[in-house]
Amino acid sequence: MTAHPFAAVAFEENLSLRELLPAFPGAKLSARQLRVPSGAGEIFIYPFGAVVFRDVPPEQREAELDRLRRARPGLTTQVIRETFTVREEPGAKPDIVDGSLVVDSFSAERAELVALIVAQSAAMEYYERIVTQLFARTAAVTERLEKRGSVAMRMRGLNKFVGEAINTRSEVILVLTLLDKPDAIWDDPAMDHIYGDLRAEFDLVDRYDALEYKLRGIQEALSLVLDAAREQRMWLLELSIGLLIVFELLLEIWRAR
Repeated sequence: MTAHPFAAVAFEENLSLRELLPAFPGAKLSARQLRVPSGAGEIFIYPFGAVVFRDVPPEQREAELDRLRRARPGLTTQVIRETFTVREEPGAKPDIVDGSLVVDSFSAERAELVALIVAQSAAMEYYERIVTQLFARTAAVTERLEKRGSVAMRMRGLNKFVGEAINTRSEVILVLTLLDKPDAIWDDPAMDHIYGDLRAEFDLVDRYDALEYKLRGIQEALSLVLDAAREQRMWLLELSIGLLIVFELLLEIWRAR
């Protein structure tokens, strides 16, 4: 039996694969990833800020992360880490056993598929944290509307918050579009089974649906708050115009005396 450990790291920032290519000699660039040889293993770098190591020892991972940070200055130190193991057992039927994927043989295409799912799971955890924070901030904004029937008059911060929520939703959707089956699946019948098992193991579909539900709720709540704020400002504008008209009338009456 041969074990293949996978370790994923997800950064807050996105990564430009073309800009990173010169820093990783021997790397292969595709639309999905940058695939880099590293000793007996390899590294998969994804544009949505995730990096996956296959068969790379911990000390070597840190060295490769240092190389990545030099190539991409400003990477956050707050990262998400996730691990997964593939066990290669000749004659075994592809299956998830005790939290690990067991396969009869482990090809480069299968390694690519596992790396992609592990990377998505790590990225998903990062977005889950962000959306949870957005959800809490939305609750604080809507609580004022519920209790006082009004919102803060300063719209700049609210508009910025709405834009942040919309941008987060767009990023989540962009990352999860990679859930589409890789082309290599069609050349390996067992890959389709592996793909389904991995998605189920990491619960990607349900987690994505939960994120989408929360993000829709956040957008709907913020739309109500924005409408209330606009109506409030409109009411104040109409009141101001009315007071100006009354003032003009009183001024005319005073002048007529």
